[in-house]
Amino acid sequence: MAGLVAFGLFGVGCSTGGTGTRDEGPAGSQPVAQITQRPSPSGTTPPVRRVDAVRLLRNDPKVGERVREGLKPCAGKAYPIDTSYGSMTGGPAADVVVNVMSCADSVSVGTYVYRADDDGSYENVFTAEVPAVYGTIDRGDLVVTTQVYGSRDPLASPSGSEVVTYRWASDRFTEHDRVHNDFSRAVEGTDGELPVQPEPVEPDPGDGPANPGRN
Repeated sequence: MAGLVAFGLFGVGCSTGGTGTRDEGPAGSQPVAQITQRPSPSGTTPPVRRVDAVRLLRNDPKVGERVREGLKPCAGKAYPIDTSYGSMTGGPAADVVVNVMSCADSVSVGTYVYRADDDGSYENVFTAEVPAVYGTIDRGDLVVTTQVYGSRDPLASPSGSEVVTYRWASDRFTEHDRVHNDFSRAVEGTDGELPVQPEPVEPDPGDGPANPGRN
């Protein structure tokens, strides 16, 4: 079986058996950032507060040093960060999922979930810092995908993936479901090795079309 990517894990936290290095459980008491709340929309969906994701990460003591040092713009003022908003923890505002990628190869190196507090601050309630990890929100669940690499797998061609679904319960994310995918290698190395199609042959003028009325 292909092993996980041969990169060093970094970050400190406790794991419930999911992918990567995680910090799960009740959030700490230290607020991460102060954000101005936007007016609440109608209905039960929590309001979305647009956050400064770079500020959240830089003020978060749970973000590993390697990720913090690599948190720089790739080109101009654009940071390699994806941010998603959604309802997972039942907080007063939408939760925030932040994925940090490397500028060199666009591979995600860290996934973080921030939960809003009543005072407008945010707390880190989930951390996964391992190469090729990416978190998304799916119908109220946190879904974390990590690519799996063998010892000889190139970065662009992992051997498989681990997809772990987490649900919020008792003030923490706990693992709800896990799917392991093994990717096929059957079509590798076929480029340039397919049989060459023959050139079309011109019909002989002496060969007339077949007459379907004759036996």
